[in-house]
Amino acid sequence: GICGTGMASLAVLLKNRGHKITGSDENIYPPMSTFLEENQIEILTPYQASNLHPSPDSVVIGNSLSRGNPEIEYALEAHLPYISMAELLKDSFIRGNTSIVIAGTHGKTTTTSLTAHVFTECGLKSGFMIGGIPENFGTSSRDVEKGNYFIVEGDEYDTCFFDKRSKFFHYLPDRLILTSIEFDHADIFENIDQIKSSFKLMLRQIPKNGLIVVNGDDENAVEVAKSGFTPYISFGADHSNDAVIKNCRPSCDSRGMSFDLSYRGQTYPFSIPLLGEFNVRNAVSVILLALHEGVDVNSIQKALNSFKNVRRRQQLLTQNPSIQVFDDFAHHPTAIYETITAIRHSWPDSRIHAIYEARTATSIRHHHQDRMASAFQSADSVVFYKLHGQGRIDPDQRLDLERIVDELKSDHKEARLIVDLDAILTHCISIARAGDLFLFMSNGAFGGIQHQLAATLDEKC
Repeated sequence: GICGTGMASLAVLLKNRGHKITGSDENIYPPMSTFLEENQIEILTPYQASNLHPSPDSVVIGNSLSRGNPEIEYALEAHLPYISMAELLKDSFIRGNTSIVIAGTHGKTTTTSLTAHVFTECGLKSGFMIGGIPENFGTSSRDVEKGNYFIVEGDEYDTCFFDKRSKFFHYLPDRLILTSIEFDHADIFENIDQIKSSFKLMLRQIPKNGLIVVNGDDENAVEVAKSGFTPYISFGADHSNDAVIKNCRPSCDSRGMSFDLSYRGQTYPFSIPLLGEFNVRNAVSVILLALHEGVDVNSIQKALNSFKNVRRRQQLLTQNPSIQVFDDFAHHPTAIYETITAIRHSWPDSRIHAIYEARTATSIRHHHQDRMASAFQSADSVVFYKLHGQGRIDPDQRLDLERIVDELKSDHKEARLIVDLDAILTHCISIARAGDLFLFMSNGAFGGIQHQLAATLDEKC
């Protein structure tokens, strides 16, 4: 599963240490496929036993593969040595460093990228592995000599087919940022209590001289933080938090946010080149962690100023200022709502067209059915693409897209379900006018239609 975000990152880390890397996958699309190509790592497809000839010294297995996969079955039958991605990362790259883990339902990739950037700019030697590609680095992973920091995105999803613990169990956390905890990953967790239990068990690994930075406005996250043996700093808009966010507002150029942070009796003004209050929270967690590690406020702000975000996180694809096309990873209703709201606050007078594909194991199921229509309330029009891989689940378990369309229409929103990608592209071109914004949301490639639309609009405008 080499095109997974974690697997591709680990592959490059190993290659840069001089190892010979081969890899296989079936879901091959940017940005990770491009990232592997840039690092001269060949992607073999489809999965087949011959991909493991000659026998490698180690077979690294990602969590997307199950029993029945021809390479899994061959590795077991041939008694090839195998290991999970998370275990190898721990043993080869994290152990011996101060481990900084960024965990939570939302904002992990952006927060991990921001942490790596701030630490690097402020002179704290850091390696990292991130579930995306930060524009400042042009790579999702970097090695570091032992005795420094290693910053890693800590996913609560399971490790692999033979280890069903959350991946973050392997990451030896010394410092933890906990962004939020909501129900997700319906294919492996039955309810929110199971998710919280997994986080609580991970907290047992953090030493007493470590630190937890937690979103204090998220009840589930606070409950988890309080269950540990480690001091924690809470942050949020509520004045009961250790660090309080005030005066949060879009910046004058609509390309970022400004806010004040009250902490330990002082109030500091900050600004970030990111949109939305959720990104303010991401930045505040990084600010508090950097302060704890001895970085001064001015250096932190200077580092924040030069952050360039992550590919596929509110990524602007168009070059012309007349009509803008954004590409985003949002798939959970909270992330959808926050992303659209952030854009609405920055461009209050623009028409916002949201185009959404439900693709994850949770988003294609009915678990968030009642929340989906309200998640799109700040958009002017919404297009839904068909559920990805809906044949894998029973019809009565699926997210009902037509029901969401009807709910939006009853609220006087323009909404439709279009099951053909070319038809979506044609529709977007037909309605585009000066001042519009198109926001594509999917954790997959979306057939590349967001890039086709951007290119078309750039040519026309």
